[in-house]
Amino acid sequence: MDLGLKGRRAVITGASRGIGRHIAATLAAEGVDLAICARGEPGVDAAKKELERAGVRVFAKAVDVGDGAALRGFIEESAQALGGLDILVSNVSASAGQGEAAWRANFEVDLMGTVRACEAALPHLAKSDAGSIVVIGTTAAIETFGAPGGYGALKAALVNYASGLAHAVAKQNVRVNVVSPGPVYFEGGAWAMIQKAMPAFYEATLKACPQGRMGTPEEVARAVAFLASPAASLITGENLVTDGGFTKRVAF
Repeated sequence: MDLGLKGRRAVITGASRGIGRHIAATLAAEGVDLAICARGEPGVDAAKKELERAGVRVFAKAVDVGDGAALRGFIEESAQALGGLDILVSNVSASAGQGEAAWRANFEVDLMGTVRACEAALPHLAKSDAGSIVVIGTTAAIETFGAPGGYGALKAALVNYASGLAHAVAKQNVRVNVVSPGPVYFEGGAWAMIQKAMPAFYEATLKACPQGRMGTPEEVARAVAFLASPAASLITGENLVTDGGFTKRVAF
């Protein structure tokens, strides 16, 4: 299947490592020019050099997504550097944590980071003939998992926001969808750390995975690439759960 991505222009937040990095690499392999950001400049620079090997243009900048002014500025610079935007992938998360500070971090980074990125990108996406927004969610938003906290609750808010936004901008030819991964394992990632620090919890979670394994960043990235592409032109307002059957809900 030709996804129709060659020559498209995408912004990806949190693209220096993990799922974001693999999303960037998957889109680059499809011929998409990229604008990427993350908080750490060394990681952003390393990602830029690697992604450019695919023969695409890459604009990269160290940005704290929790800083609204910096994020909006990055989106504008990205549009200028790439000559417009077709795709926005909002991937950054403050991750799970307990206490009020963690709730505030999830609010500013996960929720408002996505809202601000969407608001800044929409004027550019509306000029595309196939504008697309993909928000990276989590299965913790649709099913109780672990201790209660801001991560799952505010990711759940993102699913609602994305659905409302999808309906609001459909006539501008912009689609909005969510990809919600289940447990995803990669070296240096959250589950690799949990495996060492909380082996019993890790093993219990692994046992709950029907396929006998956790997901990979590459598998999530492929789902994102499809939803972001013109090949998914009839899909909007959806939450695509990519978890190998980890959640037990029945979605009619």
